[in-house]
Amino acid sequence: MSVALPAALPSVAAVQSSVKGALPALTVMAVDGAFNFLIAVLILIAGWMVARWLGRWLHDVVDRSRLIDETLKPLLVNGVRYTILAVTVVLVLSQFGVQTTSLIALLGAAGLAVGLALQGTLSNVASGVMLLVLRPFRVYEKIRVADATGKVREIGLFRTEIVTDDGNFVSIPNATIFSGTIVNISRERNRRTNFTVKIDRAENIDAVQKTILECLARDRRILEKPAPTVEVESLGAISTTLTVQVWLENRDFGGVLSDLKKRVRHALQDAEVAAPVPVPAPAVAPWTPPTEMQPEQKAENKRPN
Repeated sequence: MSVALPAALPSVAAVQSSVKGALPALTVMAVDGAFNFLIAVLILIAGWMVARWLGRWLHDVVDRSRLIDETLKPLLVNGVRYTILAVTVVLVLSQFGVQTTSLIALLGAAGLAVGLALQGTLSNVASGVMLLVLRPFRVYEKIRVADATGKVREIGLFRTEIVTDDGNFVSIPNATIFSGTIVNISRERNRRTNFTVKIDRAENIDAVQKTILECLARDRRILEKPAPTVEVESLGAISTTLTVQVWLENRDFGGVLSDLKKRVRHALQDAEVAAPVPVPAPAVAPWTPPTEMQPEQKAENKRPN
């Protein structure tokens, strides 16, 4: 008994014919896809190599240049590198038929969403831009910000890096720096330093002041204007405290203070100025609790005389 096939089913010959007709189109699509993929890979490699090479070359150029501020050098190099990489990504996506206008719109929407989610980070970027524009400090200058003191290594868009005097690395968000107090220690040419000297209360204050000022006048590192001063800070029971104020050039500030203290000390010793002698505290005998009396002693003390 034979079973008749439905008339709607195509014959084997028709299927073979349609497959044979579609093979050239599939082959063309596969070849085109492979070619576009190869071109995209080549563009990606070329863009990455160009960005890397141009970044190194530009870094060497701006590093030797004296016309470009040290603060702007890393930003300029990174900006050029990232721009080349962004153009490379757009070219790679265009090889796969992605419309660049749609991509830009998508990136804009994504950027808006990320910006709303990362408002704190964007405030650091805005603060970094303001620091670059206003320039309250520059790279290699010594500053004091957010309870940290050191030399500025780099001013980035998000954070500022400084190295403290004891060699510690500190990274501070730009928003924290811009909203706080910034003390630029290296900006001004001259700086004032103070230190105290204690002498015996019996010493002649005017003579001691004259001795210290003569010692300071012999040091060429101390500026004549403003002139150094020696003022009375306090009068104690056994000592007089004097405050010495001198102005120095900023470049000599680091190693001068310790040397000045030694020079003043030697000058006072040569002038036989007495240092305060601490008064020893009076000796106090230790307290001992009274011993408890025995019953016989109590009874004897109660007897009438």
